[in-house]
Amino acid sequence: MGLLAFSINVTLDGCVDHTEGIADDETHAFFTGLMDDAAAMLWGRVTYEMMESYWPAVARGAKEAPPAIRDWAVKLEAKPKYVVSSTRGNFPWTNSHHISGDLRAGVVALKDSILGRVLLGSGKLATELDRLELIDEYNFVVHPRIAGHGPTLYQGGLLRTRRLDLVSAKPLRNGAVAMHYRRA
Repeated sequence: MGLLAFSINVTLDGCVDHTEGIADDETHAFFTGLMDDAAAMLWGRVTYEMMESYWPAVARGAKEAPPAIRDWAVKLEAKPKYVVSSTRGNFPWTNSHHISGDLRAGVVALKDSILGRVLLGSGKLATELDRLELIDEYNFVVHPRIAGHGPTLYQGGLLRTRRLDLVSAKPLRNGAVAMHYRRA
């Protein structure tokens, strides 16, 4: 059975706006390592559409990008991508699969079918999956910034406090800290 690992960039005040983090080579290398270790990706529709609008073009060389970014795009292109959506049914990006219907049943079936880690990268979806107690691990890259705006991590709230055990914490040269936790 696979593990579901929520992985996201977050500022010190909890902002998960993807434009607020530090997007340098070391941060990209960290997330590339997470993706390399994962068997599949899991996103909500909004995250999928944001990713779909940029990364396939980078992977095929239609958009300029440094070599490390292009390498990441090529790996992402090959990775199985699962998308939770009740409003869209067609996901044409290479290796994309739709999860529809009951959220718990769909994600449990995904975890049961995957050997290894499923990397979850959507904040709103993570809130829903955490409410269902389906997230096994957390990878947060905490950036040394105070954004002062949202969206924020777990903006929709959880039913109760989630206790976590620290697996590792690694400071990055840019001042961010990569933290890996498991559910207690």
